[in-house]
Amino acid sequence: MRSTRDRIGEILEILYRDYPQSHTALKFKKPLQIMVATILSAQCTDEKVNQITPSLFRKYQTPADFASADQKELEEEIRSSGFFRNKAKNVINASKKIVEDFKGEVPDEMEDLITLPGVARKTANIVLSSAFKKAQGIAVDTHVSRLSQRLGLSMEKDPNKIERDLMRLVPREDWIDFNYMLVNHGRKICPARKPLCPQCEIKHLCPSAKDFFPESELNL
Repeated sequence: MRSTRDRIGEILEILYRDYPQSHTALKFKKPLQIMVATILSAQCTDEKVNQITPSLFRKYQTPADFASADQKELEEEIRSSGFFRNKAKNVINASKKIVEDFKGEVPDEMEDLITLPGVARKTANIVLSSAFKKAQGIAVDTHVSRLSQRLGLSMEKDPNKIERDLMRLVPREDWIDFNYMLVNHGRKICPARKPLCPQCEIKHLCPSAKDFFPESELNL
């Protein structure tokens, strides 16, 4: 198996070919909406979040709207996303801070975004890449974490450490696309329980493929 640095270029080439124009599955029209949707997506599917947000975004259209929301009422509106009490509290408190400290505008810098309640680096990266087209890091969700380890791009388990490894390996101009392409590949080919290695276009670059299937089935 070639070194990680030797493999990353070909991995990127294949991902771009197989998943062109990848982007977040969360539906949004402005930075506030992708921030809220990403907070709701923790331990919840994007599909479920997309069912919740249309009516939510009609009712709460600005940070001031969310900041003044009744927490119990908001909890009921997002209940099906799970962990709704904590999520409602974070959405309200993050919105209050946006109103008070950022003149009612969702900030577009990592150092500012991560000061918002409920917004860690993963959420901040998604907001920056999706809403502002800014590459200030690589969002590490469960798909990116799993595939980074299987592909041998990082041996770390902590998302922040995985992100640091990826930022050293992946060219900066590819940071925005990398998360979304890995997410798509994880959903289509490399799920947690049973990866479809024989169908995988990057199996010859993956040190984990032989852990799931014998070489005779992989056609390496």
